[in-house]
Amino acid sequence: MNSAVLATAADVLEFELDAEFYAGMAELPHFNPDLDHDPVPDAVRDLREAVTEAHAVLFSTPEYAGVMPGALKNLLEWTIGATVLSGKPVGWINPSTAPGGAAGTYANLRTVLGYTGATVVEDACVDVPVARADIGPDGTIGDEGIRDAIRDAVIKLAG
Repeated sequence: MNSAVLATAADVLEFELDAEFYAGMAELPHFNPDLDHDPVPDAVRDLREAVTEAHAVLFSTPEYAGVMPGALKNLLEWTIGATVLSGKPVGWINPSTAPGGAAGTYANLRTVLGYTGATVVEDACVDVPVARADIGPDGTIGDEGIRDAIRDAVIKLAG
């Protein structure tokens, strides 16, 4: 569902904004401050370049054991020392359909983003419930109400 949210965000604004997906999370080494010096591992360099080039960053993530997945925390840890998120507008779309679903994840994400120096755009941090049935064969969400909610969040994020 999270991938569908991000794909839909790119789809609904394809003529207005250029969206780039970061697909290198699996290649990032476990954060180790001893490795955080030039030259950093290639995957870390690529992450930092992608974030630096972005106007804003949109997150959508599942919840595991009440918080954000460790891989996302690892990614964020690699951005802190380089300050690439500092001042960068960030937002998130929580697609959980459960009442209060993923609240721990997004509270945890807010905390970690505070350490990155990112600027949380409150109007771009929204709950938009998405059911599996809402996702089409192309991996995007077809329901116009959901698409409109995603579009609104991304427009607010883009400022």
